[in-house]
Amino acid sequence: MSELVVRTAGESHGPAVMALVEGFPAGVAVDAARIDADLARRQGGYGRSERQKIEADRVEILAGVRHGRTLGSPVVLVIRNRDARLEDAPELTRPRPGHADLAGALKYLEPDMRNILERASARETAGRVAAGALAKGLLAEFGIEVLAYVVRIGPAAAKAPDRLDECRKCRDKSDLYSPDPKADARMKAAIDEARAAGDTVGGIIECVATGLMPGLGSHVQWTRKLDGRIARAVMSIQAIKGVEIGLGFAAGERPGSQVHDPITFDATERDGPGLGFVRPTNGAGGLEGGMTTGQPLVLRAAMKPIATLKTPLASMNLKTKAPEPAAYERSDVCAVPAASVIVEAVVATELAAALVEKFGGDSLREMKASCEAWRQAALEL
Repeated sequence: MSELVVRTAGESHGPAVMALVEGFPAGVAVDAARIDADLARRQGGYGRSERQKIEADRVEILAGVRHGRTLGSPVVLVIRNRDARLEDAPELTRPRPGHADLAGALKYLEPDMRNILERASARETAGRVAAGALAKGLLAEFGIEVLAYVVRIGPAAAKAPDRLDECRKCRDKSDLYSPDPKADARMKAAIDEARAAGDTVGGIIECVATGLMPGLGSHVQWTRKLDGRIARAVMSIQAIKGVEIGLGFAAGERPGSQVHDPITFDATERDGPGLGFVRPTNGAGGLEGGMTTGQPLVLRAAMKPIATLKTPLASMNLKTKAPEPAAYERSDVCAVPAASVIVEAVVATELAAALVEKFGGDSLREMKASCEAWRQAALEL
């Protein structure tokens, strides 16, 4: 079974953040400008900190690509840190509630929590965004598109258009990465109010993937269920505290007749991703039994408010155990727009991994041939 794996390395104020992508097929076009565009979106969004003005993320491709195409060997992506001062960064002895500081210090027996926060920082996600942009290039070869956007900041909610192209158009014009222009002012007001209070604010991100053929993922082992793999990837993003697919928690409030999606067949839809099997609803969010159904994949992720507060919460000094306010590190008031870029990246990566697993081969050409053979066989059922 072919396997696509992404690993990252690097510290927040170290020389660079890196992504190692193994198992990526040969022959996929790589556009560094497209990766840079996603890195720039990750740095943007209303409510970000001053650090985003210091860094200007650009990808360096150090291995696995020649003449603009992947070789089948590991791909190495590097994003340099301008603010590289890891060796000179001050010691941290006052843990910040909501961060990895104290738990990490106890795990690694490390009194200077600087050694924890530098890797726990969301700066790590620059590598995952770069890898996700690479993955989106593979998905595009199969007509698969992934789009994430912000649907809530604190109390302010947005409504996404039904058409994905309209949703993308609105999102790309918004500095909140919202699909609803009418909601932007309310969202900004929520961020401004939190900033004035020395506080932070979270929100909710929605992600949709279209063009997915049925059968990505598997029911045969719990570790291969695609909903579990996607949920793990999204939950691993810093500050994400909840993930739901399709109706999600609302499914627990409704009878089965209002949750599950009826199945019909329409021969005129045989050329579509669902192979003619049509559903009038999508409560399952495009996943059943750990596998894609041919419908759009729909998920939402809840991001807690950033844990570093300008008005610090109560804490203590790890050395003296005396009560002290939590340490303050330069931080965002709201990073939900940036997190939407990361959600899009990790979902794309997991879908690309499932695609490689299903149609795996050493090259894009082999994968396309395998996909077409599967499609023809499925049409005969």
